Amino acid sequence: MRKLVIGMAMASTALASPALARDGQWYVELDGGVMIVEDLEFDVGAVENGVSIDSDYGADFGGIVGYDFGAFRLEAEASYKEADFDSIVSTTTLASRTVAAPAGTYVTDGDVNVLSFMLNGMFDFGPDDGLQGFIGGGAGVARVDTNAGIQVGSTAFDDSDTGLAWQLLAGVRAPLTDNMDVGIKYRMFTAEDVGLVDTLGRDFDGKLRSHSLLGTFTFNFGAPEVVPVPAPVAPPPPPPPPPPPPPPAPVVQCNTGPYIVFFDWDRSDITAEAATVLDNAVSSYRNCGNASVMLAGHTDRSGSAQYNMGLAQRRNASVRDYLTGRGVPGGRISSEAFGESQPRVPTADGVREPQNRRVEITYGPGSGM
Repeated sequence: MRKLVIGMAMASTALASPALARDGQWYVELDGGVMIVEDLEFDVGAVENGVSIDSDYGADFGGIVGYDFGAFRLEAEASYKEADFDSIVSTTTLASRTVAAPAGTYVTDGDVNVLSFMLNGMFDFGPDDGLQGFIGGGAGVARVDTNAGIQVGSTAFDDSDTGLAWQLLAGVRAPLTDNMDVGIKYRMFTAEDVGLVDTLGRDFDGKLRSHSLLGTFTFNFGAPEVVPVPAPVAPPPPPPPPPPPPPPAPVVQCNTGPYIVFFDWDRSDITAEAATVLDNAVSSYRNCGNASVMLAGHTDRSGSAQYNMGLAQRRNASVRDYLTGRGVPGGRISSEAFGESQPRVPTADGVREPQNRRVEITYGPGSGM
């Protein structure tokens, strides 16, 4: 059955069709396919589940007259189902016109057939001119007719009953032409409270449930929608000339420096005034692409030359840490310490000149002191 489902689904998906007018129209439909009947379990008098009957694959055929309201369809259905019995399992004595058979399992000669008349409500989803799904259900009446015989006798029961029935439906359909659809449909059918009488006059009470996979063919009485031809319209006026292009954006210049930050005497930490200068240097660096950065550290002449060289290196390191902490790549930064050898303001040895305690920052290839 699984192969049958896949094959019919692929065939339905492959169909294509022009636009179709289904809404507000009558239609007729023919259904046919295979059916599986669940095991029929009957209470025999006071014995619960006294008889269970297994069935072979059966057939399910039906005809429908319906009206399409749009997303909802209402249809009247008549269908006929039939399946042969395979075996019967009984926990009580089975009756026969000639022989009474003890409890047990028997190969069964018989069948079940159902004639039903249902009123269905269906909900559609998907476009009318392509693959469309539907779900729904129905209720009505069904006549269930069964007969069964066993190998050791002739007939265990041969009776019918008419009662309420209901079903659930789902499937897909696609247009084959302007007026014809094909599709597949699943049906779960249930006849409640089936009451039979065997040849000994005992009551058999149960229900019948079947599952069917059906191919469907539908003829829609509606005509294809006529698409009106639009009246010719005057050509639109020519578009206005485009506005002049905006002036080019100003070219951002790279300010290569130098940016000079000053330090307190014998200190290498960044002061608030130095941080302001360094923030401006970082902002300018963003306009300089991937430029190189050169740091030049200096001191005044108040200490020894050796000490001042180390102090200049520490000042370079403080500036480097500040710049890299704000996004300047460390790999683009180089530094050199000059100690007291290049004073900004010349002084005698030992003089604490604030202008000489500094680091100079410059940008760009080849930038230097």
